Amino acid sequence: MKRSFTIAPVLLALATPLAALSAQAAPKIARLVITPASRTVVAGDTMRLRTEARDAQGNVLSGVTVRYRLGGSARFEGRVDSLGLVTASSTAVLPITVTATMPGAAPTFEVIEITAVPGPAARIELSPSSPKLVVGQRVRATARAYSASGDARGDRVTWKSENPAVASVTTTGLITAARAGTTAIVATSGAVTQRLPVVVAASSLSSLTLTPGHVEARAGDVLRFALNAKDANGKAVTGLTPTWSFSPGQGQIDADGAFVGYEPGDYTITASFGARSVESTITLAPRDVRRPLSLVGRLPRTRFTTEEVWIHPDGKHAYLGSGGGGDVLYALDISNPADPKVTDSIISNTRRVNDVMTFPDGKFLVFTREGASDRKNGIVIASLDDPAHPKPIAEFTDGVTGGVHSAFVYKQDKFGTFIFLTNDGTGALHVIDVNDPYHPKEVARWKTEGRPDAGRSLHDIDLRDGLLYASYWNDGLIVLDVGNGIKGGSPSNPVKVSQFKYDLNAMYKQVEVDGGPGFIRGTHTAWRHKNYVFIADEVFPAAGPKGTKDAAAGRAYGRLQVVDVSDIANPKAVAFYEPEYGGVHNVWVAGDSLYMGAYNAGFRVFDISGELRGDLRAQGREIGHLNTADMDGHVKNAAMTWGVVVNPKDGLAYVNDDNNGLWIIRIEPKPVKKVIP
Repeated sequence: MKRSFTIAPVLLALATPLAALSAQAAPKIARLVITPASRTVVAGDTMRLRTEARDAQGNVLSGVTVRYRLGGSARFEGRVDSLGLVTASSTAVLPITVTATMPGAAPTFEVIEITAVPGPAARIELSPSSPKLVVGQRVRATARAYSASGDARGDRVTWKSENPAVASVTTTGLITAARAGTTAIVATSGAVTQRLPVVVAASSLSSLTLTPGHVEARAGDVLRFALNAKDANGKAVTGLTPTWSFSPGQGQIDADGAFVGYEPGDYTITASFGARSVESTITLAPRDVRRPLSLVGRLPRTRFTTEEVWIHPDGKHAYLGSGGGGDVLYALDISNPADPKVTDSIISNTRRVNDVMTFPDGKFLVFTREGASDRKNGIVIASLDDPAHPKPIAEFTDGVTGGVHSAFVYKQDKFGTFIFLTNDGTGALHVIDVNDPYHPKEVARWKTEGRPDAGRSLHDIDLRDGLLYASYWNDGLIVLDVGNGIKGGSPSNPVKVSQFKYDLNAMYKQVEVDGGPGFIRGTHTAWRHKNYVFIADEVFPAAGPKGTKDAAAGRAYGRLQVVDVSDIANPKAVAFYEPEYGGVHNVWVAGDSLYMGAYNAGFRVFDISGELRGDLRAQGREIGHLNTADMDGHVKNAAMTWGVVVNPKDGLAYVNDDNNGLWIIRIEPKPVKKVIP
């Protein structure tokens, strides 16, 4: 008898659990183990990251590909390669995304943070310098430790007096003068010490006067007070270090007796010597510099973003760069500023014409290239035989194919004409001889020492009287002699004169709070005017507010600092300006006015007359503001004011907005007040 069997259901029953078992057996990445666990590195050093992918049971998986990517805009502060070697160029928090992939498994990623910290303390700066006190007087000393690279450290400095019988000091730096004599207060940070000489006057004070006794001025005027002290015999006691204070109101008074008040009103200035003090009074009127602004003309751009603007020396022609994929430099006729017109253009393989400048005689211009498809960036030189129709005549790309962000044309009678340009790839300064503009040739390079190329960035250049002011991003402002003679420098032999470096991390801590680590921040541009250099920081968060979707929600940050360079070897910050919202970018100074593209804070112009100290906006120095948002631009209804050039021929401000083109603005005269009889 035949027996028949139904096998299909049996096979299906067997197959189903086998498939499930096979799927369960497929390896999956459950977690990543990234070493080292301590992720702190000294700025200038490297760290090797290693990553193991493990399954749910903790077994190390094979066949896994691991990739490393530096997040945000931390490329200015460091690098990470494909094998996990982190190079920390500057102090910062470097966010790194570690991604692990393997066949048949979903990718797994983890974001870690590498903190680059300052190196060991190499020097200590103390204030005040060499104080002279009277018995019973107290003065607080301050100290800040710095690494060999000039990075500020957060160390708590320890204090000690070499002779407490003359002057003692507390753990917080409060010095008390006990008896006549000399001693020194010693500040220590790590292995570094610094002595602060202290003199306690032998004579007691019989009389004190402060000059001027009373003064009337405006908010923002810097007033200097001098102390006259005499002993019981009527002999002058000189060189004393008083403790300065003022009340009421807002302002600041420095250790040298320079006072600036921010608000109109009456102030009392006090110089104290322990139990003795002397006072003076001030009456401040409003600064009263506000003026109306009016729009004269517009040239909207909708295809691309708008980059640098430059005006030909004849005042009738201008040149406008493009970005955001634009390969075009526009030539403009501005002879009628109410109706600017495009007369011609140069198409170049660049995607971004970031900077443009004419030669001093107006016969040629140079523009920069970033983002060329063939990676041959560099610069293009064009003839201006007809300023309305520029014609390219030469290029220079040797050594700068990584991109040129800024270029400055400068002529000196002794040396001729040179282009000083930035190198995006290495952060170096390149000097190009263009005495024959048809055949440009490099004559020199210069870059900062003690820092890897990864993260070094030279962003902008300004030149006055043979001194070059380099905006060196994380390295701050660097002054070079390129023909001034102060250090024997020349275009072919740039020589460092001085450096002004500051703590970007501390200054812009709020930006990291708002958008996370890896944000953009650095010394972006500089402008020398009289005894000041105005430096503007470019600052953007690493990410916008959560949930937002377009440019209208983004914002810039940043501060304009005023650096006193009357002693060029020792530059020091004395004043600052920050818009109440938005950032700072390119500046232009004409007369006693500073004009600024303040990104999404629009166009600003403010008064820089006289001596500058303290918070310039709080003093009422802002002359005017115009919001350059426009519904007819490349990005609708969002200001992103790049910069401004003032035309010396008509006095108008030619303002380029990154989002929507060119604005031509007049600062109107102050309205005449009507007197009612």
